Amino acid sequence: MKALHQFVAGFSRGDAISNEAIVMRDIFRSWGAESDIFSEQRRILPELRSEARDIQQAEECIGPEDVVLLHLSIGSLVNDVFARLKCRKAILYHNITPPDYFRGVQEEIARNLARGREQARRLAQVAEVNLADSAYNAEEFMGMGCSAVEVLPLVLDLGKLRNGLDKRMLGEYQDGKTNILFVGRCAPNKRIEDILHAFHYYQRYVNPESRLILAGSYAGLESYYAYQLTVQRDLGLRDVIFTGSIPQEALNACYRASDVFLCMSEHEGFCIPVIESMVLDVPVLAYAAAAVPGTMDGAGVLFATKCYDLVAEMMGRLAVPGAFRSAVLNGQRARITRYESRDLGAELRNRLAPLLEG
Repeated sequence: MKALHQFVAGFSRGDAISNEAIVMRDIFRSWGAESDIFSEQRRILPELRSEARDIQQAEECIGPEDVVLLHLSIGSLVNDVFARLKCRKAILYHNITPPDYFRGVQEEIARNLARGREQARRLAQVAEVNLADSAYNAEEFMGMGCSAVEVLPLVLDLGKLRNGLDKRMLGEYQDGKTNILFVGRCAPNKRIEDILHAFHYYQRYVNPESRLILAGSYAGLESYYAYQLTVQRDLGLRDVIFTGSIPQEALNACYRASDVFLCMSEHEGFCIPVIESMVLDVPVLAYAAAAVPGTMDGAGVLFATKCYDLVAEMMGRLAVPGAFRSAVLNGQRARITRYESRDLGAELRNRLAPLLEG
């Protein structure tokens, strides 16, 4: 079988695209293909450099019959290398966050996002196979000039959620308080400040014995994190935890200790924590923006306007055992059953068939 390689803009622990690339690499190798992951050397964590190769080596070792799958998510040198390679090509579009969210907050990220959108338009007719991990992303990539894009949901390793648990952290959070959780990078498109405002109403008027857990890295976005601390202080919020980057076992403990998952993000290409919450039986309450409604697929609870007091009241209903919470959880379990019953490895092979058989 031909070699099947992947290009990613960066390679790190806990990153959704890095995790998917590892799962895909294992699938490709199970098919009997040689398979490596390539990224810029400076974007690969030092402890992971045995898992990924320098993109500068790609052109000398990838031949015309080999297949390369580009995970397109931000502006990067890997996109330019991909464009000029003489090989069989596929793109998996993960969405590129509009740069305006980062203007005045982190200008380097804003520039990389703007560059990524320019590169995406140039790449729209480069690959023989074009994929996206949500219908929302497929529509956006076609809007950039790609003629046809098929949807392939994220190929996830959900087993990591069920194995491994930080028992110390679980015990710390299971102290009788109601825990509201959000998981995701502390980034402007996630609208952490909206979560804080909704939690203000919840803690003040619905349930004073409550805690907000915000699990996600703020590295590189320290100014936005500082703004959130200011909002927290100005609202007089108690028991707000910014975990920063944490290992999988600690993240599992956050999910298992939580009563409601609240998402007020305005731009998501998929939103993996929605799926993870459903796997671990945490009711999901989410703002209906971008790809989130498609990821929820009729499960959980969506809201269309950010009325903080109403969001707080709904959190109160979801956090309390009863018929409503049970109905929401049953709907989420059905959604996860639908997701896990799909053979995404077979779907991936089917999508890549034109390259494998050509």
